Amino acid sequence: MEDYKNVCEDKSAEPAKELKPAKAKHIVREYLESIIIAVLLAMVIRTFVVQAFKIPSGSMEDTLAIGDHLLVNKFIYGTKIPGFEGRFLKIRDPKQGDVIVFEYPEDPTKDFIKRVIGTPGDVVEVKNKRVYVNGKLYANPHEVHKEPDTVPKEYNPRDFKDPVTVPANSYFVMGDNRDRSYDSRFWGFVTNDKIKGLAFIKYWSWDKEKMRPRFGAIGKLIN
Repeated sequence: MEDYKNVCEDKSAEPAKELKPAKAKHIVREYLESIIIAVLLAMVIRTFVVQAFKIPSGSMEDTLAIGDHLLVNKFIYGTKIPGFEGRFLKIRDPKQGDVIVFEYPEDPTKDFIKRVIGTPGDVVEVKNKRVYVNGKLYANPHEVHKEPDTVPKEYNPRDFKDPVTVPANSYFVMGDNRDRSYDSRFWGFVTNDKIKGLAFIKYWSWDKEKMRPRFGAIGKLIN
């Protein structure tokens, strides 16, 4: 009986094994998986669906003001897949009047935003600040002129530009703030592969001078 008692006492003296915090590890893993999935989804959306941009200059006034934040539809002109040429699942081509975001042809690290004036095959001409497409006046309701002077074409093509034919797969673009826009009149055409998408809505706008939001611009469609 004494031996049996000693054995029982020895067994009861053994330290209890520490339980592993399996539940805590499981929660951490779930959070990590959720974060990774969210990041991947954000990357896919940004690359193929919608991307946000901020307006840094006044070349598109008064359609777009400095401090406007907008969303760009990246799939309407077709999705670009890294490593592949061309676009896939295209809904339509850019058309006259579209406001597009594109890589600046002279520096692809910069994004520009302008309005499409001429599409492939169109003949574009500027005479005394007025734009003609295929011989007809193109009077866009968003066009503004903030400089009273007229610049002779011998100095630069802002107000006078000889007729040019838009090449295949290319577009002639201009800013709505015609007198203060550096656009196709100066550096030529935008090729289709440089276009990132169609600007379609303002989701935020900040007036830096007045230090307050432009509430009337938030949620406004871009046309």
